[in-house]
Amino acid sequence: MAILDIFKRKKKPVSVPPKRDSGVAKPASIKKATVKGQAWKFLVEPHVTEKATDLEKDNKYAFKVFTKANKTEIKKAVESLYGVNVEDVAIINIPRKKRRAGRQREGWRKGYKKAIVRIQKGQKIEIMPR
Repeated sequence: MAILDIFKRKKKPVSVPPKRDSGVAKPASIKKATVKGQAWKFLVEPHVTEKATDLEKDNKYAFKVFTKANKTEIKKAVESLYGVNVEDVAIINIPRKKRRAGRQREGWRKGYKKAIVRIQKGQKIEIMPR
């Protein structure tokens, strides 16, 4: 059946790259990308509410963040964007809620992730000009 062999796929040779020595420290160019200059990937917007403005007295600021962001990424993003030293980050997941308009129209209000960031005493973030 040599005639039908022309329809068979030919296997491509697989080239395996040489393994690197695992005992050697990684150079700075290969390390995980830092958050500096990429705060837009983690912070959505400042969360401006009455409760959030009351937290400013305790050096705490609220931000809406992307759902995949974690505490260390949020900390680095706030420090690089606003130039302050962050002491603590608390994360709260706000769930989506069911809303109605009349009897028949039902929908959902979007959920989001909120971060409350505590900065060093004596430092300030200017979210809204006063």
